[in-house]
Amino acid sequence: MTFTYEQMAHICHEAIRAIQRIEGDPTPSVAWAETSPYERETAVEGIRNALSLINPERLHEMWCEAKVRDGWTLGKTKDPIRRTHPCLVPYADLPYTQRAKDAVFMAIVETCVKVPE
Repeated sequence: MTFTYEQMAHICHEAIRAIQRIEGDPTPSVAWAETSPYERETAVEGIRNALSLINPERLHEMWCEAKVRDGWTLGKTKDPIRRTHPCLVPYADLPYTQRAKDAVFMAIVETCVKVPE
């Protein structure tokens, strides 16, 4: 079986969501089935980026660029209404758990494309 970009995005989304819940994120992502078309496309864009990138730092930079392009700004909390997010900072300034999410995302994508058929 070959995973589609959307299937990989679904897997990554749920893994990141699990990390959010474990770390006590006050605003964890909703389940994949409840995500908006915008959120799904953003996740698929992340898959495309991960497939063309070599490290989690660059993946984070591209995520920040996409968020800013969509009108998001740095804020103390993640707020989809106000479009604020505390992770709109340089990769080196992210807490370990946030950097781990980028590494997990990249590892999942790498694994999905290397699964033998």
